[in-house]
Amino acid sequence: MKVIVAAAEGGVRRRRRYALLLAARDSDYVRKVYGGYLEVFVRAFGDDGDVGDGGGEEWDMFRAVDGELPGADEVDGYDGFVISGSPHDAYADDLWILRLCLLVRDLVAMRKRLLGICFGHQVICRALGGRVGKARGGWDIGIREVAMAESLPPYRFLDDALQGITAAAAAPYAKITEVHQDEVWELPAGAEVLASSSKTGVEMFCAGDRVLGIQGHPEYTADILLNLVDRLSSAGSITMAVAEGVRRQLEDTGPDREFWIKLCKSFLKTEEE
Repeated sequence: MKVIVAAAEGGVRRRRRYALLLAARDSDYVRKVYGGYLEVFVRAFGDDGDVGDGGGEEWDMFRAVDGELPGADEVDGYDGFVISGSPHDAYADDLWILRLCLLVRDLVAMRKRLLGICFGHQVICRALGGRVGKARGGWDIGIREVAMAESLPPYRFLDDALQGITAAAAAPYAKITEVHQDEVWELPAGAEVLASSSKTGVEMFCAGDRVLGIQGHPEYTADILLNLVDRLSSAGSITMAVAEGVRRQLEDTGPDREFWIKLCKSFLKTEEE
């Protein structure tokens, strides 16, 4: 599946290409309201703008959960890759997860930009030699305040995104949407923690300037979260009390979605010097 995003008007530039490695199947709600998760990610991380100079972006989707991955002859044609969240465990040994881990290692060796969201964050960690498992504190669902590390690497994508929050707080923090019951236990050698929370020790990490993992869901809108909470409670995965708590929380607060989207877009599109 493919989505082409028009470039904003300006100088002529090459069309960038990105691939979403989808680790979950489209929910009925997301398919009906958004057309599928590819459209959710493109709306969040794709370029804005009107039809311009023939540049813009091209987004393809590979259904990793069904064993569909880009071939060796396709990978080099992409500027960046995004691995989505999933109801599956990143530490499981399903064949498609093991194949995804091998692809992650190849992408890192090729210095491709690689962004992992939730399950994607965890599976990148696993593939590079880290450890993941069940969250010691159990489910984390709702809006969570995430604190940035006191010392951050001097990467442009971080500097660009953090400009919007450093003036608002002595210790920079941002709220994000969380839906997970697994977490990173130990980072791969050489990786750095970029953010943590009272619930989760590794909310965000990087491995150099081309690998970024985020435990939360920058792409989720409030309605997607509420639908997922309804499905989890109906299936008995979470209690009705937890579900009601999330609904009440969303009446009072929300994620700093603009910050997280800016961070992800900056990561995918910034060329480090």
